[in-house]
Amino acid sequence: MKKGLIWFSFFGLVALALSAGSLYGQGAEPAAGTLVTETGEKMETPAPTGTGSQFIFVVFQSGLMSFILWLALFASGGAGVYFATDCAITVRPDKILPQKLIDAVTQAMAEGDVLKALKACDDEPGPLANVLSAGFSHVEEGFDVIEEAISTAADMETEKLMQKLTWLSVCANLAPMLGLLGTVQGMIMAFATLAGGAPDVGMLALSIAQALYTTAGGLVIAIPCVTTYYIFRNKANRTVLRMEALTMEMIKDLRHVEVVED
Repeated sequence: MKKGLIWFSFFGLVALALSAGSLYGQGAEPAAGTLVTETGEKMETPAPTGTGSQFIFVVFQSGLMSFILWLALFASGGAGVYFATDCAITVRPDKILPQKLIDAVTQAMAEGDVLKALKACDDEPGPLANVLSAGFSHVEEGFDVIEEAISTAADMETEKLMQKLTWLSVCANLAPMLGLLGTVQGMIMAFATLAGGAPDVGMLALSIAQALYTTAGGLVIAIPCVTTYYIFRNKANRTVLRMEALTMEMIKDLRHVEVVED
């Protein structure tokens, strides 16, 4: 499962890079033409390089530090795709609250068979099963202990879900910072070129392009990650609240269990 997720993330990153290159290259390939001067002389004008080609040129020709920065940006994008895909698979109501487990535990509690309910939790492992198992394991200690055990287990399962989302938030925050670092580096290179006297126009343009492309790259990665983070966070919060309410509903019959002193 993890290997498949990694491959999916890799292909998602490739698709993201291709779409970004396509976006940068839209309408950027005017054809060569003929220029007529004031004296009537005809001059052939070559076709300018497209923006997509400029992007590749900026990535590979801006120096070692810039290339490492671009690798970090691509890694951040790949990690964002990976964690977003992982959240899409794991942060689902039917994954956290399987209906089969709910039906089995409800039937077992209606029959007053706690062992059968524990067996159902073992057969359907997951967040809800872990919370219910924590409560059923303390059934002989009274309802107050059961509630405390369930509350502790629910907090742990909630933290596990939020940790997955936290990594997605890290990618969302890291990408624009890397883009800003590339912007600062590009501006430093540009002013260093100007400081040398008569500037090399090509180097000046390359430095400014580096600054702008890294900013755009950081935003292209950060915007989907931020959006995805808040979508999954809200879904996780709703699911956790539903899990807590459902758990208390299923164990309410244990309120009347009597604790026998040895």
